[in-house]
Amino acid sequence: MRRVVIVEDETAAVVNLRSMLQSINPEVDIIAVLESVEESVEFFSQQHDVDVVFMDIHLADGDSFRIFQSVDIAVPIIFTTAYDEYALQAFKVNSIDYLLKPFKVEDLRAALDKLARLTAAERVSERERRQTMIEERSGDTMQTMLVRYKDKIIPLKMSDVAFFYTFAERVTVTTLTGDSYPVEKTLETLGRELPVDDFFRANRQFIVARAAVKDVAVWFGSRLALNLTIETPERIIISKARVPEFKLWLQSLHRR
Repeated sequence: MRRVVIVEDETAAVVNLRSMLQSINPEVDIIAVLESVEESVEFFSQQHDVDVVFMDIHLADGDSFRIFQSVDIAVPIIFTTAYDEYALQAFKVNSIDYLLKPFKVEDLRAALDKLARLTAAERVSERERRQTMIEERSGDTMQTMLVRYKDKIIPLKMSDVAFFYTFAERVTVTTLTGDSYPVEKTLETLGRELPVDDFFRANRQFIVARAAVKDVAVWFGSRLALNLTIETPERIIISKARVPEFKLWLQSLHRR
């Protein structure tokens, strides 16, 4: 293991990983640090001599699984993540290995030892399993969810949803008619389960539905302000880093 690519948007995490890698192998060559889905797609669209990729799951402009929807990465991948146990179980069968942040140099060494023991055929098998899971994941998305209303539990169709919102560690879902219900899932979990064509993670507070989009205004600092067909608890601002992905999603909306 000498030539490494790091897909990570947190500077401190990059510095920490670089230091650990160099302590294990002083000759390691980190040929690229990619901070977003867009950067990663552009990089892996070209040929590079890479031995291993360290990839965070949540990047500045979205879920790193979106990278695989655009390019095929034949290089072994070790995921680095701060996600909960549910997510870790999913990614464990879908990669060479994973490291749970904050991890130690011993954890990193063990992951690299596992990588070194895999034969070329086994690496291909791992890659095929990863691609199969990604394909299944994109097709197996939630169409209805159960929500609490007073002393009842009722089914809510995703086609009736306007947005999901989190505040003070509580998540609510609001419908196109303005009704709101508590949700016992985080936005991170919802982002993995919702149909990607119909929902977009606008920022840390909101996931918005395609059906609720009214218009978009240019905002300060090359950001966008998203307006929905119903009132929202606060203004929905899309960061500069996420603007390209949002525009692609919005263009898809208008093609339908």
